[in-house]
Amino acid sequence: MAPRHDLVNGELGSRLGKRFGNVSLAIMQSALPRATQELVMLRASQINGCGFCVDLHTKEAGAAGESELRLHLVAAWRHSTVFTEAERAALALAEEGTRLADAHQGVSDETWEQVRKHYDDDQTTALVYLVAMINAANRLSVIVHNQGGSYEPGMFGELSD
Repeated sequence: MAPRHDLVNGELGSRLGKRFGNVSLAIMQSALPRATQELVMLRASQINGCGFCVDLHTKEAGAAGESELRLHLVAAWRHSTVFTEAERAALALAEEGTRLADAHQGVSDETWEQVRKHYDDDQTTALVYLVAMINAANRLSVIVHNQGGSYEPGMFGELSD
C-alpha cells in the first residue's frame, strides 16, 4: 500500500511540519529520560496500529542502546519485570491517554499520582505533551497510509527551528 499523500510537501505542509517538529524537539530536549520517551512513543504507536511509528521508535530506541528484551516486552509491560516504577507510570499514562474513548474517566487518579511521584513538573509537562504529540503523529501517519519497515535510525536528521 503506497502512501496517499506527502504531508510535508508544499508550503503549508512544510510550515506545519516544522512547527510539529519544533514541539517534538522541545520534548526531546527536556529532562524526561530519552529511554522513557521512546518507550512511551512505541507503546502509543502499538495501540494506535501505526506501523511507521512502531518501526521508527523501535529502531531509534535500539540505536540509542535500548535492549531488544525491553523493546519486545513493551507491549506487555504490565506482565514483565524489566521496567522501572517510573517507566511503568509513564507507560500507564501513555495507555490511558491514548485510549480516551475506551476509558470514560480518561487518565485515572491512580495513574496520575504515580506519574507525579516519579516526575517533576517539567518532566510531567513533557510527558503529557509527548503522549499528545505521538497520538497526533500516529493519526497523521495512519490517515495517509505511511508504512513501517523502511525507516533507518537518524533518517530524518536533527529536528531544527
